[in-house]
Amino acid sequence: MRLLICAVGRLRRGPERELLDEYAGRIAKAGRALSLGPLAVAEVEAPGGPGPEGGRLARAVPPGAAVVALDERGRALTSPGLARWLAGRRDDGARDCAFLLGGADGLDPALRERADLVLSFGPMVWPHMLARAMLAEQLYRATQILAGTPYHRG
Repeated sequence: MRLLICAVGRLRRGPERELLDEYAGRIAKAGRALSLGPLAVAEVEAPGGPGPEGGRLARAVPPGAAVVALDERGRALTSPGLARWLAGRRDDGARDCAFLLGGADGLDPALRERADLVLSFGPMVWPHMLARAMLAEQLYRATQILAGTPYHRG
């Protein structure tokens, strides 16, 4: 199952980009045997607020993909819980899983309603550029949990 981060705004060079690229590379290697990955990023333009951004994000989602909306009001899963959720979508035959990250004003409510899972990294709001790197790390961690490696010591 291919993994896709659909995000509002452009990630420029810097430590967040380096982390995202590092974990994307790890997912490409580790996920292959698990039918998870590679990880790609689709960036959409930021102007316009949640409504117009939502339309652009929705167009970036592959048809039939499992959809995860990141929102502070969503469910806080454990890392093993996210790994199980991903494995379930993969085992149900999903070819793609798209993770949606909104702009400064959050996600369009229609995207949250459409999502198969609304996921939270906690009640705090995180910078969107950092949230991408955090999400990539959790997706890599999911591959390691599913592979039974000691990376995650829960």
